[in-house]
Amino acid sequence: MALSKAFSRSRLQLPMRTVPIRCMSSSPSTSTLPMTIKPTTKELSAGFLGERNLEKAMRGLHEDGLVVVSDVIPHEHLDRLNKKMVQDARTLQAKGKDMPYNYNVGNIQQDPPPVQEHFESSIFLNPIANQITTGMLGPRPKWTFCSGNSAMPPEAGAQPQRQPVHADSDFAHPSHPFALVVNVPLIKFTPENGSTETWLGTHTGELSGLQVQEGAKGTRASGRIREDLLEQRRQVRGPNQPVIEKGSIVIRDLRLWHAGMPNTTDEVRVMLAMIHFAPWYRNPMKLELSEDLKDNIQSQTDLQIPVDWVSRDEALTRYMNRGFGNSYDFGQAE
Repeated sequence: MALSKAFSRSRLQLPMRTVPIRCMSSSPSTSTLPMTIKPTTKELSAGFLGERNLEKAMRGLHEDGLVVVSDVIPHEHLDRLNKKMVQDARTLQAKGKDMPYNYNVGNIQQDPPPVQEHFESSIFLNPIANQITTGMLGPRPKWTFCSGNSAMPPEAGAQPQRQPVHADSDFAHPSHPFALVVNVPLIKFTPENGSTETWLGTHTGELSGLQVQEGAKGTRASGRIREDLLEQRRQVRGPNQPVIEKGSIVIRDLRLWHAGMPNTTDEVRVMLAMIHFAPWYRNPMKLELSEDLKDNIQSQTDLQIPVDWVSRDEALTRYMNRGFGNSYDFGQAE
């Protein structure tokens, strides 16, 4: 993966130091539950939210840094992909310490198979997800990252582990919205199977940026939120592990504090993660897709999708050999 220099502005180039951070709420809400939008039958049929629901989505992302949209993906589409990705997760897990784990071996970075037979537009090119990210970021956001993470059931004798609270924006970045993660749980999300812990309202102001983080960029431990700030923030607006129904999409600001949680069930829990960057944001990454997906990708007009095209055989050989999450560069070229 090509690396780039992170976006920087003069105020972001100041020497790093520990400074007092005000953990007051940047949102009028103190609820720990995310806003959930249930599209109408008409909206689902059209693949387009009406003005009121779109406004709710914008408000949720601006104030909380996260919004849930329920019932937008057919369950049978999720089931087909989940069957394959659970098999792949077990294959990756068998690599032991060589698997692409994130913070601990209970959470695996895992790409979906980038070939026609496992590609559903309702999942990867969902029009309602694209409408929401466009509303926040501007026309035709750039889709340059497609992966996922799998919360694995604990192995015999192993103690379930959680991730540290962290932000994926472990680099100098703009103070306004520039990237949204479109998460798609392939099964129902519950605290028992490792639904993500989220800290709503932590994506803006003094709560966002390198000054609140620990760990060097590019390492497994990067982006960790300082412990003193976690305790301060908990008094204002604490974390939550929401229940997310199957068929939902979760759209999250890349800057939001969150943590992967242990899966205490016997079922692998897979969640896709696709990042839409603002059209002006110069992230150099590209998707690597099989040539049999060209028609699907080139016929859509909602997103900019830079792609390195490879043969189907090459795509199937390579997608199981990706890096862990923090090895990717979400920064911006100068």
